[in-house]
Amino acid sequence: MWTSGRMSNAKNLLGLGISLYFWGLMDLTTTVLSGSARPLTEGQEDNLSDKLHQRMKRSWVWNQFFVLEEYTGTDPLYVGKLHSDMDRGDGSIKYILSGEGAGIVFTIDDTTGDIHAIQRLDREERSQYTLRAQALDRRTGRPMEPESEFIIKIQDINDNEPKFLDGPYVASVPEMSPVGTSVIQVTATDADDPTYGNSARVVYSILQGQPYFSVDSRTGLIRTALMNMDREAKEYYEVIIQAKDMGGQLGGLAGTTTVNITLSDVNDNPPRFPQKHYQMSVLESAPVSSTVGRVVAKDLDEGINAEMKYSFVDGDGLDVFDINTDPNYQVGIITVRKPLSFESKKIYTLKVEGANPHLEMRFLNLGPFRDTTTVHISVEDVDEPPVFEPSFYFVEVPEDVEIGTTIQIISAKDPDVTNNSIRYSIDRSSDPRRFFYVDITSGALMTARPLDREDVSWHNITVMAVELNNPSQVGSVSVTVKVLDVNDNAPEFARFYEGFVCENAKVGQLIQTVSAIDRDDPQEGQHFYYSLAPEAANNPNFTLRDNQDNTAWILTRRSGFRQHEQNTFYLPILISDNGRPVLSSTGTLTVHVCSCDDDGMVMSCNVEAYVLPISLSRGALIAILACIFVLLVLVLLILSMRRQRKQPYIIDEEENIHENIVRYDDEGGGEEDTEAFDIAAMWNPREAQLVVKNRQDMLPEIESLSRYVPQACIMDNNVHNYVLAKLYEADMDLWAPPFDSLQTYMFEGNGSVAESLSSLQSVTTDSDQSYDYLTDWGPRFKKLAEMYGATDSSGALW
Repeated sequence: MWTSGRMSNAKNLLGLGISLYFWGLMDLTTTVLSGSARPLTEGQEDNLSDKLHQRMKRSWVWNQFFVLEEYTGTDPLYVGKLHSDMDRGDGSIKYILSGEGAGIVFTIDDTTGDIHAIQRLDREERSQYTLRAQALDRRTGRPMEPESEFIIKIQDINDNEPKFLDGPYVASVPEMSPVGTSVIQVTATDADDPTYGNSARVVYSILQGQPYFSVDSRTGLIRTALMNMDREAKEYYEVIIQAKDMGGQLGGLAGTTTVNITLSDVNDNPPRFPQKHYQMSVLESAPVSSTVGRVVAKDLDEGINAEMKYSFVDGDGLDVFDINTDPNYQVGIITVRKPLSFESKKIYTLKVEGANPHLEMRFLNLGPFRDTTTVHISVEDVDEPPVFEPSFYFVEVPEDVEIGTTIQIISAKDPDVTNNSIRYSIDRSSDPRRFFYVDITSGALMTARPLDREDVSWHNITVMAVELNNPSQVGSVSVTVKVLDVNDNAPEFARFYEGFVCENAKVGQLIQTVSAIDRDDPQEGQHFYYSLAPEAANNPNFTLRDNQDNTAWILTRRSGFRQHEQNTFYLPILISDNGRPVLSSTGTLTVHVCSCDDDGMVMSCNVEAYVLPISLSRGALIAILACIFVLLVLVLLILSMRRQRKQPYIIDEEENIHENIVRYDDEGGGEEDTEAFDIAAMWNPREAQLVVKNRQDMLPEIESLSRYVPQACIMDNNVHNYVLAKLYEADMDLWAPPFDSLQTYMFEGNGSVAESLSSLQSVTTDSDQSYDYLTDWGPRFKKLAEMYGATDSSGALW
């Protein structure tokens, strides 16, 4: 048996004109079977399969073929020939091919055994193919020999140029680096076979970038080639590196890449101020930490090497001004350290130094890396706003403080020489609910509304001070008011409690655990005391045990509860706190009597009917419904008749004379309309009555603005407190008109020597004046004559 590879004809020549084909059979083994080759008989064909399973000597064996890649001819590329010594050339042997690429990439002539490649081969895509071949009897299709495996290897040619897979490259190297400093290493990859020839042997060279850089031809390492390269002169370099295969020989393929090299900065340039003198000015009203001006020292370096540190090294304002470094722009910012005064000092002189904090020892000979400049600062005079002393107020006040109580004196003054008068006010945006009031001249901060710690515990208000002669000059101060807690809230149950007791409950059995809450917050902590209300203290059903931990247990006092006797118990519990004064409230625990099993599990809490309802006939039900309907009709008829009656305008039949407050478009009620206004409140506020009688025909649009004032406020010898209380009362009046109105108060305060100056005397005060002449004025003055002319009446009218 033999296998050959023969040279193809001239049409199979490659670019160079010659293609070498290798003998396809390696490790050739030839064995000649005994006897001449002849076709198998039918008996022999039947036993062929059994014989093939026996170990037998092969008549032909092949290992591998070689074929060059990148064939560009039009005809199939001849690879090799398969031939068996059993083939006599008469076409009785059929060759078949299977495996990788069989029928797609490679084909075989089933008669001659010639193998051809029908597709273009590329070693970089696939370097070898593994196939299997077999010789069959063409007539019977039975194998003449066992199947054998062989390999077709693709032979490489130099068809791939070197490539820089990571390019283009970016690198940096410090400026002023010594010659030979490594910058970056570049690597080119050649896809050709490195084990075959010089196709993959790469040599590096530099095409652009001399004389600054060089490259190692074998490793691709780029180094500096010139000393003292200065970043400030040239920062960016574009270097082009070439990689060529075939060892750099003529005819080799080449690839290039770009390396962008940046010179990184080093601190080789000292800072310098562009000017040696700066002139600045600042208003004397400039607040502390405000900016006066900026100085800057130029540095040609960048980044950390250009960082600056500014400081004062000399001058007469070291304790008045301060200088800081802006880390973003590397400028020195001069700020006010203490309040300025034009009257005290008008001009300051400072010496400023700017220095690099990061130095490199090898460049110290280029220094010094610091510079100085002189700054002159002029203080300008302004009309300053009032200044508060102190600049912040903190006030603690109990929540039960009376309206009008002074809680703090706010003080401000004009810092200018003129020393103008000051007027005080509250910024209402800081006190929208108007809890406080400040006296316009004295600055006394007072309460204008009741305080409630449980509602608002902290108040942050802003008090403003305005110069009387220049209202544009406004100063302000923050006042923080802490409302202190007083015991003004009684404890109460934390939630609604509802428990149950079993009918088979025993004496002393726990029914419910109760707890309480209190809106107050005493300093010593909350502690509650529980007990049964006095009306339930001796009840025979339940008892209470105070656990001394702000909880209490409700226990049964007896056994034998029955639903049909009483299915619900309401147990009043008294809860007291530990405040001063002690406050208490009563909560009710609802206890249901339920049916339970032996384990105490509730079965039913509904009262079972012990008496069955009497059956009613249909006629009886209809009669009952008819009676109910008739009763409803009668009730509606009576109500409609009553509503048609004219209601009297006067509830009180007493003959009283009051002033009338009426609407413009409403006709007055005449002399009979005496319920609109209580003039007694204007005569003497102390004797104003709590109960105001209202008319029934209409709701008053404006109620009396002179109601009862709490005695605590009136007892103060301070008319201002009285006005504040009346103002709060007017603010809280639901019927007050939505516009400003003039309100007149005839209260001169306690201790007035002249007493009341009003010509109207209190109805409760005896008068010596006689009004008998009113009876002679006619019927229109009848009411006045009856009131003031009668002297034998006894008791108050209101």
